[in-house]
Amino acid sequence: MSNKEKEIEGVSLLGNQQVSYHYDYNPEVLERFENKHQENDYFVKFNCPEFTSLCPITGQPDFATITLSYVPGVFMVESKSLKLYLFSFRDHGAFHEDCMNIIMKDLIKLMDPKYIEVWGKFTPRGGISIDPYCNYGKDGTDWLETAKQRLHMHDLYPEKIDNR
Repeated sequence: MSNKEKEIEGVSLLGNQQVSYHYDYNPEVLERFENKHQENDYFVKFNCPEFTSLCPITGQPDFATITLSYVPGVFMVESKSLKLYLFSFRDHGAFHEDCMNIIMKDLIKLMDPKYIEVWGKFTPRGGISIDPYCNYGKDGTDWLETAKQRLHMHDLYPEKIDNR
């Protein structure tokens, strides 16, 4: 094992050309690594414009852009494992709101972040788009109050929907 590999314990997917893609929900693919700046509070943001899941009733595909932001504690999510995890929803039947909450809860379990929010912006089906938002602030931190405030103030000034 090289020094670089030892430096990032727990990360096996990044750079691995033999990775298999799971077509149904698979949280076990998520990997984490240690946050090297635990003394700082800072946001990490992922924009995932190619999320796909299935309607649990019709089996029709649902497409979304997911924005995932978090303030790390001790651990951070490895981005390739996150990509593979989100891909695993491809043949998973769940409503939009369920998908966003599942993603948030799986990432809380993996990382124990100080704060996290997940916002799905789904393309319309039947003339309606659904944009579920969920968040979490860790008990015993200032981020618990931040989560409440952000949820209460969420989307007060909604975007103009002309790009979907």
